[in-house]
Amino acid sequence: MSYCGWAAASALDRAYHDTEWGVPVHDDTKQFEYLSLEVMQCGLSWELMLLRREVFRRCFDGFDFEKIANYGEDDVARILSTENMIRSERKVRAIVNNAQKFLEVRDAFGSFSAYLWAYSGGKTILYEGHADGDVPVSNALSERISRDLKRRGFKYLGPIVIYSHLQACGIINDHSTDCPCHHKIVESFPTVKLPREGERR
Repeated sequence: MSYCGWAAASALDRAYHDTEWGVPVHDDTKQFEYLSLEVMQCGLSWELMLLRREVFRRCFDGFDFEKIANYGEDDVARILSTENMIRSERKVRAIVNNAQKFLEVRDAFGSFSAYLWAYSGGKTILYEGHADGDVPVSNALSERISRDLKRRGFKYLGPIVIYSHLQACGIINDHSTDCPCHHKIVESFPTVKLPREGERR
């Protein structure tokens, strides 16, 4: 089995690749969890995020964004004092802020998932060349979404972070053609083929 460049990764990383990465997500709680993990990852490894995932879930009430939106100073202090938690006050406060903005997007569009999937017409994007392993760190789509989210008040969600999120939640299928996950997603979900646009390496 190909792991899309993840062959040397840990068993935990490979399990995430095989069961989660790139599978289309339409559940808002899962969307918020992925976004929050990506906020926490900035400057750190993805494997560390997976290792600390259960700690994050305990700290953030299972990523229940409605509860998190109402967190106060005591909650921030509680999270930062939790054993094995990544003690970045800026990141913790960004997640609380993003939960509040997440609710605003849900109120405006019906769900955050509806807002995000509208950018791809509800289909998983297959970009030219990506399945051959030529994958960028960001592109024009992630730039547009990042700008809009920043305009709406979200934090720590630059175009590279957003590109990672689009891969994770299945809006972009960046599994390689020799990976069974690529074909499973193509066979199971609606897709659209698009040319490259504004990619950064």
